[in-house]
Amino acid sequence: MKLKQALAGVAALASFTAAHAQSANTFYVTTGWFRFMPQDSSDPLKIDSVGGAPVNMAVPNTGASVGTADTLGLSLGYYITDHIATEAELGIPPKFDISGGGSFDSFGKVGSARLWSPALLFKYYFNRPDAKFRPYLGVGVTYAWFTDAKITNGAFEQEKLGGPTSVSTDRSWAPVFNLGFNYNFTKHWFAGFSLSYIPINVTATYNTTLNNQFGTQRVAESKIHLNPLVTYLKVGYNF
Repeated sequence: MKLKQALAGVAALASFTAAHAQSANTFYVTTGWFRFMPQDSSDPLKIDSVGGAPVNMAVPNTGASVGTADTLGLSLGYYITDHIATEAELGIPPKFDISGGGSFDSFGKVGSARLWSPALLFKYYFNRPDAKFRPYLGVGVTYAWFTDAKITNGAFEQEKLGGPTSVSTDRSWAPVFNLGFNYNFTKHWFAGFSLSYIPINVTATYNTTLNNQFGTQRVAESKIHLNPLVTYLKVGYNF
């Protein structure tokens, strides 16, 4: 009898402990692998000005596309209630290859850039806090910008842009729509997968010193609709 009572007590304690696996006031951390998959399109290259004089002329049948990129990710989260959590997602900025489109397609890769896009999410978790499988829906916001943007294709730079060119990009806020699940192995350890969609546009500005005797400055721009799908395969720990 005493043995049965002891076993029952241990089982009850284990059940009580597991119930707090992902409950209110729990902090957690995850790490894993982000994959950015742009669902991109672009507007034609537009010449803004030449030698300081406004032009505002689009170049027909031109464009750009952005390739897929992978990077190491990290997230920090907190359960506000048993079902609502807030989470900050970070990662090593992935490097994207940029290729020409339209009449620029024959040049292949023309440039590269690194994307910074930290995000803040609010997630609603389904099922009980002690459930093994917990799907969720989330919504949030990201602030995105590029660094190390540059032209890497000399032939494209000389033949199409007309000379040495520097590149800059704008910064922008964008919403994040997220869904996924966690699977709890123990009170502390879990693994999960999520998919996010980020509707975002980026405008790249090209400042070119034209190959003429005057070194005339030309300013052009292209608008790329990135709209990436982002997957995150992760392992995490509840504190």
